[in-house]
Amino acid sequence: MRALVVDDSRFIRNFLHSLFAEHGVECMEAADGKQGLACLRTSGPFTVALVDWNMPVMSGIEMVQAARADHDLDATKIVMVTTEAENDHIEAALLAGADEYLVKPFDEAGLLDKLRMAGVDEL
Repeated sequence: MRALVVDDSRFIRNFLHSLFAEHGVECMEAADGKQGLACLRTSGPFTVALVDWNMPVMSGIEMVQAARADHDLDATKIVMVTTEAENDHIEAALLAGADEYLVKPFDEAGLLDKLRMAGVDEL
């Protein structure tokens, strides 16, 4: 299994990278949506991408829309991982093509549940 963590917070990237490493998951990181989209296209395939909403250069929602417009990336599950907890944001992310939505802060159990709900059963 391979995971991509796209978040402008180094702390979040390190936290998620550590969690995945504990489960034997290969993990790559990107600091904004543009880097994340490029990584999906050039370093894939990835089983799952965890994408923050609020990032510089390209937002997470823009990244999700671009990824879902690229049918070469259809097999990658996308989970929005963000502080945006309003129903409007959740609905927009799911309509854009996110498979699940996880609100920060979260713990390992919450992350694993959302990954299973997104169809990632390899952990």
